[in-house]
Amino acid sequence: QFREGRGEASDAEMLGTPDPELAATMGFSGFGKKARTFDLEAMFEQTRRTAVERSRKVLGKKCERSLLFAQHILSENSSNTNALNFPCREVVYSESEDNSNEALSGPSMPSQSSAKGPTEDTDDDDDDDEEFIGPPLPPGFKDSDDDNDNDDTEEEDNNPVKKIPDSHEITLQHGTKTVSALGLDPSGARLITGGYDYDVKFWDFAGMDASLQAFRSLQPCECHQIKSLQYSSTGDVILVVSGNSQAKVLDRDGFPVMECIKGDQYIVDMTNTKGHTAMLNSGCWHPKIKEEFLTCSNDGTVRTWDVNNEKKHKSVFKPRSVQGKRVIPTTCTYSRDGKLIAAGCQDGSIQIWDRNMSVSPFHCRQAHASGTDTSCLTFSYDGTVLASRGGDDTLKIWDIRQFKKPLNSADGLPSFFPMTDCCFSPDDKILVTGTSVKKGGGSGKLFFFYRETFQKLYEIEVTDASVVRCLWHPKLNQIMVGTGNGLAKVYYDPVKSQRGAKLCVVKTKRKERQAETLTQDYIITPHALPMFREPRQRSTRKQLEKDRLDPMKSHKPEPPVAGAGRGGRVGTHGVTLSSYIVKNIALDKTDDSNPREAILRHAKEAEENPYWVAPAYAK
Repeated sequence: QFREGRGEASDAEMLGTPDPELAATMGFSGFGKKARTFDLEAMFEQTRRTAVERSRKVLGKKCERSLLFAQHILSENSSNTNALNFPCREVVYSESEDNSNEALSGPSMPSQSSAKGPTEDTDDDDDDDEEFIGPPLPPGFKDSDDDNDNDDTEEEDNNPVKKIPDSHEITLQHGTKTVSALGLDPSGARLITGGYDYDVKFWDFAGMDASLQAFRSLQPCECHQIKSLQYSSTGDVILVVSGNSQAKVLDRDGFPVMECIKGDQYIVDMTNTKGHTAMLNSGCWHPKIKEEFLTCSNDGTVRTWDVNNEKKHKSVFKPRSVQGKRVIPTTCTYSRDGKLIAAGCQDGSIQIWDRNMSVSPFHCRQAHASGTDTSCLTFSYDGTVLASRGGDDTLKIWDIRQFKKPLNSADGLPSFFPMTDCCFSPDDKILVTGTSVKKGGGSGKLFFFYRETFQKLYEIEVTDASVVRCLWHPKLNQIMVGTGNGLAKVYYDPVKSQRGAKLCVVKTKRKERQAETLTQDYIITPHALPMFREPRQRSTRKQLEKDRLDPMKSHKPEPPVAGAGRGGRVGTHGVTLSSYIVKNIALDKTDDSNPREAILRHAKEAEENPYWVAPAYAK
């Protein structure tokens, strides 16, 4: 009753007319009212008419503005006679359509209404009308900003050189020896460098300032040169391939996760050993399976591994020469989808296996000169093209569907290192590699080739040493280069590049803390008794000079003892038997007398006291 007094519906009203027996039982038999019904069609019709009325009012105002604008245009250019009638036709058409077709809920678009008929809803037309205020633009009119943007985009498409981010660079000092390995995590936040000095250094772009210092340095493989470094596809672990036979996996902070087992070097068949038995040459992660990685070694095998099983490899691939003999793989890689494994060998061949089969399905025997180290293999992002960097100073590109001869080739690119890189640009149109130089023989360069024609597009003089490693990160759009004199350079463009080196160059260097002096704080107590009063504080420099003269504070070493020992210290010649013997060895005690006479001097004593010789032969 209280709720009905307020005009609210009771339980019985909300439930509708109840069953008589149930109503009598529940106690609301007196409420026999039916629930209120709504006519949805009438509501929609009322809403539609309201929308039509509103659209007509808005369009009428715009028609008046359009007429004024058209009259102004006609006064300047009398040839344009259609401008007057255009908006009015729109209004008349909308009204006639509204009378003939009940489904229309407002005026249609200006340019398409006369040809296609009314198919748009009123809400869409209102939105469009509110966005574009005023009359339509004259035909052929274009915004100047859009023209400039389109021109720039077309110019970049026509000129691939403009896509190379080389306007700015930063230099990271790894050490003094060759930077032989580079690795960037998938997000581009951290860079790792490894070199011939056995060091692996970690660089965090977001944490570095303009001083460009590494936040961690370690030697994961002790006294072995670093051959390859790579982050996994998830960026949580790092594969370290060095000059020993056991690859290592580190976490993001450099702590060891696993180390591959070493194989038995006395077993002839390399399939039966659990790991590599000779120096490693290269390694990389599987692009899809985050726990799997690949290594190749001088024992003539290519092996896949699982991070969770360090006791044995997963599978073994053995490259073979034309005669079926063992050949050494110098580099290896996965295809972009992870289904193929490719290896470059010392006999100049490139051999490719299906990851699930140990037999090489296709190979090219004469890819590079025999006896040279193929230093790098890399697949394009579309997965159909393979680029190879040979030790015969060439760069070649292959279609793996027609693997007998290269699509294109470039020569005259010196390479002195067994890990000289090549890589594709993020848009897959440019191929990049570095060149080596002898000491004092000029500058190492980075060359950019157009993938389709192999025309040399561009070159960058990096430094007066060889360019060994190069890496073009697709997310950062920055190029990392490792050189023969211990530098790691990062090339970027403030507009085209993202994050990376742009984060650290804008930070100022942190101020170095001043060296803390060892002098104590001076407490001034003017009313203290003389026996407790501290001496007057001198300047820091004078105090340091005074402390330097004090043998106790300056920790002056005691001078050596001359002559006999004193104060618990042994003298110059010492008092032990060994020191006495050593001292007397140098004395000259040569005896120039006849050795026979020297022996016979003891003859009389031997006869009188035959203690040493005679008793032994008495019986």
